[in-house]
Amino acid sequence: MALQTVSTLVRPRPPVFEELTAAERFGVLPMPNLDFTPEVARETAHLYEKVKNVIPAIEWPVHAPYVKAINDLKKVRNAVILAHNYQTPEIYNCVADVVGDSFALAREAANSDADVIVQGGVHFMAETSKLLNPDKTVLIPDMRAGCSLAESITAEDVRMLKRKYPGVPVAVYVNTSAEVKAESDICLTSGNAVAVVESLGAPEVLVLPDQYLAAWIATQTKVKIISWHGACEVHERFTGEEIRRLREDDPTVTVLAHPECPPDVIKEADFTGSTAKMADYVKTKKPKRVVMITECSMADNIASLSPETEFMRPCNLCPHMKRITLPKILDSLVYMREEILIDPAIAEKARRSVERMVNLKI
Repeated sequence: MALQTVSTLVRPRPPVFEELTAAERFGVLPMPNLDFTPEVARETAHLYEKVKNVIPAIEWPVHAPYVKAINDLKKVRNAVILAHNYQTPEIYNCVADVVGDSFALAREAANSDADVIVQGGVHFMAETSKLLNPDKTVLIPDMRAGCSLAESITAEDVRMLKRKYPGVPVAVYVNTSAEVKAESDICLTSGNAVAVVESLGAPEVLVLPDQYLAAWIATQTKVKIISWHGACEVHERFTGEEIRRLREDDPTVTVLAHPECPPDVIKEADFTGSTAKMADYVKTKKPKRVVMITECSMADNIASLSPETEFMRPCNLCPHMKRITLPKILDSLVYMREEILIDPAIAEKARRSVERMVNLKI
């Protein structure tokens, strides 16, 4: 199966499995005033302090009215916003209630006591939140926020692999659709991948769909890894040659790479780990100059928390993460859209896969 070009993917609205829409259950609210008034300036000043190093002062009057309106509406809706590390700084630092990598967001989604979850991320993340919170309303501000990796494999592909490798346990990356998760034994993330694979107690494991994450896992364990040919369009564009050129420009730079990167990139890196582990590395090691080989909003968000470290920014943007914006988050809270709905028969099986990961003591 050829990898699709995600920048053109449009995910249709799923079929409705409930009688009432979220807008009908919660009601539609008036759109707040979005003028940059002195009151808005005062009430958002402490938030601008978090992002002043990455958002120019001239841009803040555009963001601030949305920030205030969103934070006000979260109280009205009893809503929580989960934001992935690849969200833009004004979302990550100014309206999000929980931030982190996909594993952290999956755990926090399960612990949420909010009535409404707004996913600042892509579609598979919102589906995961819904799987772990079947009785809550889960919204994604733009239903088109897909993922090249999630689109690289289907449920039928997994069934085919299970026929080809009978009895071999299937561990799928959380970056997959609910239909794919439903065909797996357990989920994993870049942060817990090795521990999940080894928890299965099997001599070989199917690790799907990211070929590069699978290759990295294989270097970290004695378990035989059987992989698929999926890849993230952001990470696969990095090259080892690019990293070598960075080092030629500055031999002292610390290179942190995501395990979704190709092996030649990982070979050149000083450290390989999930976005959460990269953030922890910067926080604890405090390198003087660092480059994060991942989606470039990650550097902006960590830079705001680590002013003592200088960040180089080789920038590969995820076009799907960037579909999520402050205006769309506000629209989502006002009109209660777009709601994530999953066929109950698929959800039941997919939920078991996610919960097995979340419940592991790792």
